[in-house]
Amino acid sequence: MASDLDIRTGRHCVFVLHAHLVFTTKYRHRVFEDRHLTRLEEITRAVCADFDVELAEFNGESEHVHLLVNFPPKVALARLVNSLKGVSSRRMRQEFPELAQHYWRANRLWSASYFAGSVGGAPLTMLRQYIEQQEHPA
Repeated sequence: MASDLDIRTGRHCVFVLHAHLVFTTKYRHRVFEDRHLTRLEEITRAVCADFDVELAEFNGESEHVHLLVNFPPKVALARLVNSLKGVSSRRMRQEFPELAQHYWRANRLWSASYFAGSVGGAPLTMLRQYIEQQEHPA
């Protein structure tokens, strides 16, 4: 079960929503170094703050990054991803011209696809069992 620290509240709801996001670079080019990932985390935190999303974890390798976000139900995950990828691509290519050299033709840093997975909570089998065991009124 989620700890009390993970539970967030809105005006009319109580929620614990986490998602694991993975973004890969266009053509899986190995372009990131430590300084790139450090700056990318700063940019990502700023975008998340604009959406009232908490960036719980961030890490990456030379051709992809992993994010663990805690988001409110009012945020559409697709809109968050679109903003994260768009803003980070634009800023990273402006601040690090060597990144733009890899993508002079495509003019984008990220691949069009991404991975998003829900995280936390009970496994599906336990949830199904819990729902099945509810007492249905006669």
